[in-house]
Amino acid sequence: MNTEGNGQSVLSTLPKELPLDFLRTITNQFSEDRVLGTGTFGTVYTGIMPDGQHIAVKRLAENAPLPRDKAITNEVQNIMALKHDNIVKLVGFCHEGQKRVVLNNGRYIVADVFESLLCYEYLPKGSLLKNLFDRSNSMAWDTRFKIIKGICNGLLFLHRIPIIHMDLKPENILLDDNMNPKIADFGLSRLFGQEQTRANTQNVVGSYGYIAPEYLYRGEISAQSDIYSLGLLIIETTTGEKNQPKQNEPSARDFIENVRQNWTDGRIASRYSTLKANDLQEIKVCIKIGLECVQIDRKKRPSIENIVQRLDGRCAN
Repeated sequence: MNTEGNGQSVLSTLPKELPLDFLRTITNQFSEDRVLGTGTFGTVYTGIMPDGQHIAVKRLAENAPLPRDKAITNEVQNIMALKHDNIVKLVGFCHEGQKRVVLNNGRYIVADVFESLLCYEYLPKGSLLKNLFDRSNSMAWDTRFKIIKGICNGLLFLHRIPIIHMDLKPENILLDDNMNPKIADFGLSRLFGQEQTRANTQNVVGSYGYIAPEYLYRGEISAQSDIYSLGLLIIETTTGEKNQPKQNEPSARDFIENVRQNWTDGRIASRYSTLKANDLQEIKVCIKIGLECVQIDRKKRPSIENIVQRLDGRCAN
């Protein structure tokens, strides 16, 4: 289909709810060679539209940490209307049942089997995880700083709604062609009421090494839960060192302590001797902010407003 004449692409005219057969067709029946990545909530495929444009199609897994209908409701309701340069754009979704013959208690029956899918703008650079820790492609400091500021601007936008993301980590930050970061994967996100600042849950789900301690051990959810995860993201992006919790160890204490002890002003100056004084100051500020964000006492962590102001140089560090 040629849409150049009217200046519109197929993508811009897509309905929000898409038929399952259409998504099967554009992903070549969810073929292996279209897989972009696999995560906690499912597998992401490249979908090629009739006009040649690409979209990312996430097929939610049956064994995801949240029921598929809950995860899709979270994503659709919480990010469908969001428009911000640092938030990934959701372009469509599908929650459709098809009749299939399935085995149930030793008998074959005909049942409605539901598929849940989410469609996003396609970001060919992939995740921050892939780009940050690829040794063959060392990321310049100005790019790292731009990514940190972009993530913080996106989180500021979310927290003002207020939406708590609940799963900030390098895999869930996607990069566009200009290395602008976009916060993605809202499967665990929570929409708070305007007067609400905290919530509690018995069902703690998230990514080991990035979960705030008050959520991990007491089920407490607040904006400061995101700030803890953000601190780890800032530290990883600044240092280029990966937060790798030990198996079955949900906290990041060893990683944080290592950074606190080793990333002193003297080490930063010697390690980055070719950088200008202004760049070195930015690195020091980012390490300082990151370590403040991961304090055990959530009340001592800075607000996202304070972090953005400091990164912009609008208040003292």
